[in-house]
Amino acid sequence: MQELKAKLDAGEVARQLAVAEALAIVEKERDLLSNELEQARRDKQAAAELAETKLLNELQRATAVKDAEVQDLKSKLDAADVARQLAVAEALGEVEKERDTLANELEQVKRDKQASYELAEAKLANELHKAAATKDVEIQGLKAQLEAAQIERKLAITEAVNVIEKERDALKTGLDRSKLEKQLAEKSLKDKYETQIKDRDDAIERLRDMKARLSTKMVGETLEQHCETEFNRIRATAFPRAYFEKDNDVRTGSKGDYIFRDSDEAGTEIVSIMFEMKNENDHTATKNKNEDFFKELDKDRIEKGCEYAILVSLLEPDSELYNSGIVDVSHRYPKMYVVRPQFFIPIITLLRNAAINSLQYKSELALVKAQNIDVTNFEDQLEDFKTAFGKNYDLASRRFQTAIDEIDKSIDHLQKTKDALLGADRNLRLANNKAQDVTIKRLTKGNPTMAEKFSELKKNGGISDGREHGAPS
Repeated sequence: MQELKAKLDAGEVARQLAVAEALAIVEKERDLLSNELEQARRDKQAAAELAETKLLNELQRATAVKDAEVQDLKSKLDAADVARQLAVAEALGEVEKERDTLANELEQVKRDKQASYELAEAKLANELHKAAATKDVEIQGLKAQLEAAQIERKLAITEAVNVIEKERDALKTGLDRSKLEKQLAEKSLKDKYETQIKDRDDAIERLRDMKARLSTKMVGETLEQHCETEFNRIRATAFPRAYFEKDNDVRTGSKGDYIFRDSDEAGTEIVSIMFEMKNENDHTATKNKNEDFFKELDKDRIEKGCEYAILVSLLEPDSELYNSGIVDVSHRYPKMYVVRPQFFIPIITLLRNAAINSLQYKSELALVKAQNIDVTNFEDQLEDFKTAFGKNYDLASRRFQTAIDEIDKSIDHLQKTKDALLGADRNLRLANNKAQDVTIKRLTKGNPTMAEKFSELKKNGGISDGREHGAPS
């Protein structure tokens, strides 16, 4: 009895060890499959997650069934060794069935993953093809636009340069012609002025002879009245369109005596003169000089917008300078003259005739200046156009390069996605290879007790070479 009891205890211990080792191997295999399923769950999409949930539920159910069967085996092993062997075989059969179920589910998951991968790869290839085609079309379109813009720009620049060169040549020809005409006119005007000056000198000599009589005539009347009378006497014949009136505008605080303005038939002003009359008889208390009135006269000329200023004066009667005729004091104040009353009409005539002769040249000079301004404005507009076109070209080039960079980034991102999917496929393939390599020999390697039990079962016909019950080879 003691020997039988000892054997029974040893058998119980061996049974418990065998069951524990079998459970450890099965749990290890279960953990490995759970890890592989967890990796597959992270890579696949919603369908794969549902399959993994189902697989985990099946594993839990199998574990619960296994635990119940282990408890049942513990109670039955006390009856007999044969019952123990059958119970162990039955437990291993159930476990192998559960393992086969898990392996089949893993294969299904792998096939689903393969299908998802192939679908993703097909979509990726399609997207890459579309992106490449779109990129090629955009590149061709941008190249065509760029070439067209460059051709249009060259044509515009060529046309603008041709127009400018033609206008430049025309202006140069006109300017040369104007210079020649101006030289001829200046020569003619010089000859005419020399003749007029000679006539003026003769008139001065004649007027000097009349000085005594004129001075006698002016006795009893003011100088202003004399000048106004002299002008009105010849106004209708010599100055039909002239304005000669007293300056009554005192808005600026001062005024001259008379303002003379003459214009042509078109109404264009020819010449304007500010007159100031100073009579010796009006200043008997203090003897003033002509230069005492230059500053005020120049101020009145500027404020009233006159071109010339003339002082008609009887001051300094003994001065040889002022008695010699028309005195030019432009070195003191611009366009200012001092005359005696007998030169009042001649100075107006001289200035008016000179202005008429120079009016044509002033008009031509203004026209040339206006043309030069037009050429300058055209050149500025051309430069503005070139600058704006260059800015638009640079902006288009930068946007073109940005589009190319974005396309390259998209291609890199899709390539990384493809590499990630290929890595997931490799991991699934390695997991499948590991599952396919699981055999009873591998499970019982290094475990003589389980090897012995499986050998006995094989001898009794309960199992054959680890490939029954649908075990993977």
